[in-house]
Amino acid sequence: MTARVLVVDDLLPNIKLLEARLIVEYFDVLTATNGPDAIEACRAGLADIVLLDVMMPGMDGFEVCRTLKSDPATAHIPVVMVTALDQASDRVKGLDAGADDFLTKPVDEIALIARVRSLARLKVAIDELRGRAQSSARLGRNDPFVVATAADGLNGDVLVVDDRASSSDRIQSALRKQHTVCIETNPQEALFRAAERKFDLVIVSLALANYDALRLASQLRSLESTRATPILLIADLDDRTKVLRGLDLGVNDYLMRPIDQNELIARVRTQIRRRRYADHLRDDVEQAIEAAVIDPLTGLYNRRYFDSCLPALFSQASQGVKPLSLLAFDIDFFKRVNDTHGHDAGDEVLRALSARVRRAVRNIDLVCRLGGEEFVIVMPDTPIDVAARVAERVRRSVEAEPFGVQSGAALVPVTISIGIAERQRTGSPDALYKSADKALYESKTHGRNRVTLAAA
Repeated sequence: MTARVLVVDDLLPNIKLLEARLIVEYFDVLTATNGPDAIEACRAGLADIVLLDVMMPGMDGFEVCRTLKSDPATAHIPVVMVTALDQASDRVKGLDAGADDFLTKPVDEIALIARVRSLARLKVAIDELRGRAQSSARLGRNDPFVVATAADGLNGDVLVVDDRASSSDRIQSALRKQHTVCIETNPQEALFRAAERKFDLVIVSLALANYDALRLASQLRSLESTRATPILLIADLDDRTKVLRGLDLGVNDYLMRPIDQNELIARVRTQIRRRRYADHLRDDVEQAIEAAVIDPLTGLYNRRYFDSCLPALFSQASQGVKPLSLLAFDIDFFKRVNDTHGHDAGDEVLRALSARVRRAVRNIDLVCRLGGEEFVIVMPDTPIDVAARVAERVRRSVEAEPFGVQSGAALVPVTISIGIAERQRTGSPDALYKSADKALYESKTHGRNRVTLAAA
């Protein structure tokens, strides 16, 4: 997978060295010799990944990284710090600044390429989420990127898969002040637990006895419920080949033994923060989709959803030669409610009526508000005689008890008129709806508060 890599270093020989290594692997390389230029390039959307030197005059790499990670427009861009600093405290400082990784000079070429490829895959996934979330901002919703960028990496739910008590105890001791830590010694049980519970991070030891830890990582990536869960490997110095293979499989990060507790804490926080960033965007996309098909007043599906769903349900019923019934109903004399008690009271009636109707039908039945006081119920796998009994139940549930409005100050009696039609073999979705609507008209012209079946 290729990507646009921005190399930031104040020394031209260092830039040329990294540039040559990356171009051989077919990455597009941009360069900058100072922090402000790097920030400007990222804000212009020119970089997918940043390889950032720490020791630069003026604005050092730590400050550049903090600036990028605090800006909603650039917080999603992976940053790898590349520096001669090799102390654990330096790595922790970089990770605390928001860096996604920290590579020490002289840079291991294979490790560099593996890490850049891994982050390139991550960037593609995040960009897809950002593209979808962007539409919600255009629709007037709160800026999803500001909320996502504010996500922290604390109070996470962490699963540690390690069959050595001395190792897992050290990990738990380091993390338990900031996170909930669960220890699992059996890799298969760990897979089941991860699938059943939404962990923020899974830490896997490469030193598992009698089990291939990379197999577990692969299984976590293959399950829908754990596909987005970050994985952090704990490795020994001689596990370099396995670590690189793990990055190719989708492992997010790794830490070498002996474990520096502060670096472990920082890397865990980074992974959980990144997970929550993606989760916020994903939730925003789902909410935007829901807002497009849900009636905000009643919580029922709207006309747009009905128009898109009815043809699909009709086609399924036709292919399976199964019955499909449609109920069309509206509130009798609803204008009187608005004229007498006000539109706010009318809204209260619509909300309460919708709740009663939902309780009277099955979960698989599609209940929609088409607009005003007009509603439909689509009932899959239901013949018209059964639909008629359900319609009577709905009608009685509405009529049975007046609706309280204005905080209970007034009680409003309400009734509904219903028309029912069943799918015909030679019919169409539009004909089904029109037939039910015609039956509804018959109910209204013959006294209201009744159920009428469409003529066969």
